[in-house]
Amino acid sequence: MDPAAAAQLERITTRKVFWRIIPFAFVLYIIAYLDRANIGYAALQMNHELALTAEQFGFAAGIFFIGYFLFEVPSNVMLARFGARIWIGRILVTWGIVSVASAFSQTATQLYICRFLLGVAEAGFFPGIIVYLTAWFRRSEQATTIALFTAAIPVSYLMGAPLSTWIMDNVSGFGLTGWRWMIILEGIPAVIGGFVTWAWLTDTPAQAKWLTADERDWLEGELEKDRTQTHTQHLGLWQAITHPGVLFLSAIYFVYQTGSLGIGYWMPQIIKGLSTEMSNTAVGLAAMIPYGIATLGMVLWSRNSDRTGERQLHSALPLLMSAVALAGMGLTDSPVLSMALISVALTGLYAFKAPFWALPGLFLTPATAAISIAAINSIGNLGGFVGPYVIGFVKAETGSVLAGLMFLSALIFISFLMTYFMRLQASADRKSAAAVAIPR
Repeated sequence: MDPAAAAQLERITTRKVFWRIIPFAFVLYIIAYLDRANIGYAALQMNHELALTAEQFGFAAGIFFIGYFLFEVPSNVMLARFGARIWIGRILVTWGIVSVASAFSQTATQLYICRFLLGVAEAGFFPGIIVYLTAWFRRSEQATTIALFTAAIPVSYLMGAPLSTWIMDNVSGFGLTGWRWMIILEGIPAVIGGFVTWAWLTDTPAQAKWLTADERDWLEGELEKDRTQTHTQHLGLWQAITHPGVLFLSAIYFVYQTGSLGIGYWMPQIIKGLSTEMSNTAVGLAAMIPYGIATLGMVLWSRNSDRTGERQLHSALPLLMSAVALAGMGLTDSPVLSMALISVALTGLYAFKAPFWALPGLFLTPATAAISIAAINSIGNLGGFVGPYVIGFVKAETGSVLAGLMFLSALIFISFLMTYFMRLQASADRKSAAAVAIPR
């Protein structure tokens, strides 16, 4: 095939694959994050209605990640067995049902149970999608691809902030208050999305009837080149979970998630605290600003990571930026400066994600990476329990979230050091697969 024809085939195929997969995965993750994080907005009404203390809210927000941790790896084992289309669809239907059920909680204990079960239901979705993307996109495209998918996280807050608070302020009926209707109306799309997933997703390029034979052959050939040109290891289930590189990345992600999700779940109340005159809807509109900035920042940063081919430093530097911004939030009383620092902190936290999730593929085969990414995500997401709970505990003891912000800043700085020095050690021996993620 002449170079012009080959370039044309590449352009058409990559465009088809992108538009078939990324927008759909993006929408699914927005739905997932709305159902996971809308408890932060519900708290503006729910805490009073259920008589929740700050510590109880922090526990309710965080217990989601206990269920998530326990079932993440088993869920991804099932995904490998049944295929992404069937299993991801099952995850969506299950978590949608549990999410809707949580709207009927009458006590703190009932809320805890529903949040735990929501974590069980959603377990496996994120790492499953990440592994699915690696089966369709070349290594040189993965950071940008993952960034465009994970951009759904800040976008879900960007959309969810005004949507959730508007529903809370304007929808009621049948004996249900606004926060309950918000959870119900945001849970139903997950069930619908599950059925659409079964009809839309294709497990592998070889099964893609929406590609021509030439396009399928080209894509499979390019993906095979990636597998043969990169030194990777194939490990068994237990080896994939206990691999030193996987455990080190898990530790980084745990510390990172403690800070990131601590901020995510408490941010509506942090913003509300900047002005006592803000309505719930105004809080939601204000929250759109930092998430809009963070979305743009993470995509641009990830594209630069793909352009340069560098991953470790692109993971580390955003963490340093976030740590400094979070510390600044704890030291200022200015609402304007606080919002600016929140924007900087969130931009760094989200810019970290895509380069970080490109790291396991540097030293593991796709089959092994499926289990390893699930392990990293499940262990790391235990930080999602620690962060919200710590802020709730600190607020209960001090009456302010500022000390909690300083604690989270210190944790993010630790994750920066771990990521940065991992890179320094790896640079001494770039051909060693283990050196990618194991500090000597």
